[in-house]
Amino acid sequence: MSTDGSADSDSIKTLPNGLIDIAEVCRVSGLTASALRFYERRGLVTASDRNGQRRAYQPDVFARLDLIACSQQAGFTIAEIGRFLAATPSDDELRQRLADKASELSRDIRRLQRMRDSLDHAATCTHTPLVDCRRFKDTFTEDAVGSRRTAARPSRPSRLT
Repeated sequence: MSTDGSADSDSIKTLPNGLIDIAEVCRVSGLTASALRFYERRGLVTASDRNGQRRAYQPDVFARLDLIACSQQAGFTIAEIGRFLAATPSDDELRQRLADKASELSRDIRRLQRMRDSLDHAATCTHTPLVDCRRFKDTFTEDAVGSRRTAARPSRPSRLT
């Protein structure tokens, strides 16, 4: 994999038919063969052929694996990822769930950016003790108050318009 997380095509060994052996996919992706077979059973990836007894994949398997990894890091379950990968434009329920997840991720990003800014400040702050620094504390107060408000709010079913 390259530094951006994508497979570096110059270093990937392909079979004569252009496919990639499961061992090579594992080497480049860092996944185990059992993880690839699990993803295959769940319909997340598909082996295109066999190299003897071994599975072989199209080169685009790396993009699919990157999408799966990113989705998992964002909090999607394997079942949710599978449903997303099989979605059609008419799947309104899934589209609503994806929009809800995007909103949740936006909140997480804002919270993490505040945390980063607070840590950047803390790295240079001269207030003693640091935990009494008003600017440092304000970041955490926003998060705590916001999370208490969200937790106290009764959840309402979302409506599709």
